[in-house]
Amino acid sequence: MGKKSRNQQRLRRHARIRHKLRGTAERPRLNIYRSLENIYAQVINDDEGVTIVSASTIDRELAPQMVGKSGVEAAKLVGLAVAQRAKEAGISKVVFDRGGFLYHGRVKALAEGAREGGLEF
Repeated sequence: MGKKSRNQQRLRRHARIRHKLRGTAERPRLNIYRSLENIYAQVINDDEGVTIVSASTIDRELAPQMVGKSGVEAAKLVGLAVAQRAKEAGISKVVFDRGGFLYHGRVKALAEGAREGGLEF
């Protein structure tokens, strides 16, 4: 067996995290995916397998605000946006799923933005 790729390692971490986390109707899961250029956040009800709200750096409403922003600043805006949309959908408490990514940099900024926006986790 050769060396595992970084993404394979991340997917193993994500599977380990997901084994312990489950989003319900009362407390859905805030999932994050970070690509090289963008960051995506979804609030998911795993009982029904439904995405309730989402936000990302390529979102039509948010993309104009992302111009000239650093990755961390953009991630914070995405966190605020997903929190606002979750509030509108009647969600205030979530479980945080970092998706196998380290809680650092853009992932941390998105989480802090979501907390500032009023989500509890």
